[in-house]
Amino acid sequence: MKRVALITGINGQDGSYLSEFLLERDYDVHGVVACEPQASQGLPTTLHLGDLSDGSNFGEIFDDVQPDEVYNLAAQSHVKRSFELPCYTADVTGLGVLRLLEAVRQHERRTGRNVRFYQAASSEMFGLVDDFPQNERTPFHPRSPYACAKVFGYWQTVNYREAYGLFACNGILFNHESPRRPASFVTRKITRAAARIKLGLERKLKLGNLDAKRDWGFAGDYVEAMWRMLQQDQPDDFVIATGEMHSVREFLDEVFGYLDLDWNEYVEVDSNLFRPAEVDALCGDSSKARSTLEWEPRVTFRELAQLMTEHDLDLARRDHRMTTGE
Repeated sequence: MKRVALITGINGQDGSYLSEFLLERDYDVHGVVACEPQASQGLPTTLHLGDLSDGSNFGEIFDDVQPDEVYNLAAQSHVKRSFELPCYTADVTGLGVLRLLEAVRQHERRTGRNVRFYQAASSEMFGLVDDFPQNERTPFHPRSPYACAKVFGYWQTVNYREAYGLFACNGILFNHESPRRPASFVTRKITRAAARIKLGLERKLKLGNLDAKRDWGFAGDYVEAMWRMLQQDQPDDFVIATGEMHSVREFLDEVFGYLDLDWNEYVEVDSNLFRPAEVDALCGDSSKARSTLEWEPRVTFRELAQLMTEHDLDLARRDHRMTTGE
């Protein structure tokens, strides 16, 4: 009998990669989407209308789907936008986790079934850090409404595990990127603009803090870690990261260098794009995940930058043909 997975945020970057991963393992995959259900990335999945800011029909969805595993990947996940929409971010990204956990608990009480729950926590929870690299014991010091909401969701997940015996895990994922990353995030903003500059479709790229340093990995690698957490005998929390730290400047070097361009000629620093409270540097220690989950990142920083650049170069070529008729 097929195992059943329910994914919130199934239409996002992580949701699409996780759907593919689970389908390859013969799962029956369902997704929760906040707008009218349509096709999910062209994959054979079943979609259900639901919203983390509401949650009134979560019980109905759980009873209908009868999931073995629930992956909460939905959130208002843009850090800068969380400063503009702090209450909405707190509601969806924070309270939304509690609504899901309570739905799982009530479903287990009604049916006697055991459900395994994954919460997408974030390295942004560490925020202002003194210890490098960060691991599961590093204290949280969130520096944005988004990070604060993620901390709330993290501790609610721990609380439901300890108070009610739920199989609930937090994946503290450091930055993970891909060609499917929305263009509002800095890595994709860079690769998209660089490709268009290369073909003469754009002339400038405005960015904020070029000195910010992050631990960047490939989203396709990280969804495997999510799945591995829910296959363990006991629930636990894990940092998922590459253990390498690179600045935005280094990402610019990789992307523009791959296109034989000097980014200094095209990039402008815009102070309006800085965060009210900056997170200067994050780097993860995933030794626990590597040992317990037997998980390893496969795609390197350079390979990731090139993979994303090639994807956006193909898109830019298409737009160039449409513009020039060539």
